Amino acid sequence: MFKKILSVLFLFFSIAAGLTCAESTESNVKNTLVIAHRGASAYLPEHTLEAKSLAYGMRPDYIEQDLVLSKDNHLIIMHDITLDSTTDVAEVFPDRAREDGHFYTIDFTLDELKKLRVSEAFVMREDGPKARYPHRFPVWKSSFQLSTFEEEIELIQGLNKSLGYDIGIYPEIKKPYFHHWEGRDIAAIALDTLKQYGYTSGQQKVFLQCFDAEELQRIKFELMPALAMDLPLVQLIAETNWGKKRLKLTVPSNIMIMTGCWSRAACARSPLMQTGSAPGTRC
Repeated sequence: MFKKILSVLFLFFSIAAGLTCAESTESNVKNTLVIAHRGASAYLPEHTLEAKSLAYGMRPDYIEQDLVLSKDNHLIIMHDITLDSTTDVAEVFPDRAREDGHFYTIDFTLDELKKLRVSEAFVMREDGPKARYPHRFPVWKSSFQLSTFEEEIELIQGLNKSLGYDIGIYPEIKKPYFHHWEGRDIAAIALDTLKQYGYTSGQQKVFLQCFDAEELQRIKFELMPALAMDLPLVQLIAETNWGKKRLKLTVPSNIMIMTGCWSRAACARSPLMQTGSAPGTRC
């Protein structure tokens, strides 16, 4: 009899534990966002409209866009500020490399960029280009080209309308300090474009991200207020060897550093930077 009671109790608690685990898993799934990084980049050349279309069909919550500027201030969707490893720029414009040997997107107009053929990422060897990721789409197969931020937004918004989904965008401003050195304000251009297409606050499905902490502060406290915008911002964190801009911070000892607040002056005026506040809050 005692063994039967133990067996019943064991079964009861096993079922209860299983239900609790299932509820916890379901809750975690509901709180998880799926972001198509560079589109369906494991299947088609990254950041092409084809890769974004395939990603859309996989029903993510958001699709990511990396933004760099062209010579005539068009926002181009590509991961790097150089064209070397994903296009045939060295063949089409062989004399346009800078002294460091790289071909920079900002040195080419949109019309010139549209003449380039896009490939799966490759590295140059002595015997020619070799796929950086051998198991992905073959290098130099089919026909792909660079696209603008406007073209991709219109693709996603158009599919949202025709299919009835609500998939968001997740743009990243690439190396704003480089663009400032070139005399360009990529953040301001990106915000103008987002506002033009109806992305002005967290009520739309949009996040704006960047590795550059100072530029995010400028976006938060200067650029967005001037445009009556209030987009949710994401501070990206880099490995040291990625070559991102590095900051050395000095803050008062009674203030905790929180993700999203990066300079003493900015922290002093940030409503999220309060003495004794818990770390991890996002501006």
